[in-house]
Formats: sequence, structure tokens, C-alpha cells
Amino acid sequence: MQIDPFDLAGRVALVTGASRGIGEAIALLLAQHGATVAVTSRRQESCEAVAAKIRAAGGKAEAMACHIGDPAEITRTVEDLCKRHGRIDILVNNAATNPYFGPALDMDLAAYQKTVDVNIRGYFWASVEAGRRMRTQGGGAIVNVASVNGVRPMDGQLVYSMTKAAVINMTQGLAKECGRFGIRVNALLPGVTETKFASVLHQDARTRAMVEKMLPLGRIAQPGEMAAAVLYLVSDAASYTTGSCITVDGGWLA
Repeated sequence: MQIDPFDLAGRVALVTGASRGIGEAIALLLAQHGATVAVTSRRQESCEAVAAKIRAAGGKAEAMACHIGDPAEITRTVEDLCKRHGRIDILVNNAATNPYFGPALDMDLAAYQKTVDVNIRGYFWASVEAGRRMRTQGGGAIVNVASVNGVRPMDGQLVYSMTKAAVINMTQGLAKECGRFGIRVNALLPGVTETKFASVLHQDARTRAMVEKMLPLGRIAQPGEMAAAVLYLVSDAASYTTGSCITVDGGWLA
């Protein structure tokens, strides 16, 4: 009997920033393939809406409000999840922020600090808290949602791009450290995707046309196209994949 390498039945997944966009698409797809998914974002009601959608489709999900910019909340969320389920098999670090768009020389320190706290410290501490439990239980999979900006900074997004470059480096470093514990750590580098987070690049018709003209595939991505790559990375199909940064960008970096 052939075993489905994408079957996640019995696994517990925590997806940050899962109330909309790429995070929501990831949560829905992991649940569709059998995982029990903890849907997290800052607002409980937003998490519950996605969790309810998963349950209505026959999947298993729970809503857990968590501000990734607050290390104490990360610790509490991982602890609560493990108390209820006894384990955590999958962590998807997706929550991110980009409060400022414009020249770096005009950026204020508060916007800089918020970006760093969420996009670097948040990813790191969530990985540490989940990784410690994975080490004890004998393995797991972590996926960090970075960005093509981490390879090629975009105008007006310098600090955001810096944080995503740090996420790529962190992914590779954790993969080297954690492989001996059976923990695989990989990154997804999305290109321009049709989400509220990236609305500045696709809502205005002129800007959208300009962006699409720069893409070899000639169109902006949909969130589900990012979720499919994450499914691969957390599944047994990627059992020998760690330290990889998979670019899903329509050819942007080509």
C-alpha cells in the first residue's frame, strides 16, 4: 500500500499570522492534509474565524491569540498548545510587520524597532520555544516565511528587507544546529502575493501593471501558491530537505 508523503494526520501545527493572507492559506492547507492546526494572530476573533472555517470543512483547528512581538506571549502559546496536545510537530513562522514604506533616512526609531521585534526576535523566539519541545520529542519541522526582499532589497522597504535577510540566515544556522535532533528548518521566499500585507503593490492598477510587467510569469501570486510550498517543506516528502530557501516568486529573482 502506497503511503501519502503529504499526509499530516496526527501532527500538531502552529501557524503564526494565520488570520489572513498567506498564513490563512497555510493553515487551511495543513488542516486539509490532516494536521491539527493552532491558528494564531494578535486578535482572538480573527483566529477563531479561520479556525471555524477549518472545522466547517472537517478539519481540526483551534484559535490562539498571540502577539509575535511579545516573547512572553510566544512562550505562553507554545506551552498551552503542548499541554493540550502533548507535542508540537510543525511551526510556521509567518507573522510579520512592515509599518513603514519609504526612504530609510526618514524612518523613525519606533517603526524600526517594531519591525525588528516582530520579524527577527519573534521568529527566533518562536523557533526556540518550539524547537526545545521538538528536540525532546525526537523531531519536527520549522518553516520561516522570509521574502525575496531578503535577497534583493526593494526600494522603500530597507528595514523590512534587512529583517528578511536575517530570517534566511537564521534558517540556515538553525538547520545546522538542529539536524542532529531530527528537526528540519527551511524557509519560503514569497514573491509579490495578493494579500492585504502587500496591497501597496497590487491594489493600484498602474502599480500592479508595472509589477506584473517585471515578472516572467506575468502575474501576481495567490496565497495558496505559497501554502503549497509550505506543505511540501513540513511533510515527509521533504524528509531530506533542511536549510533550504525555496523561492516562489514567478521569476522575480531570475
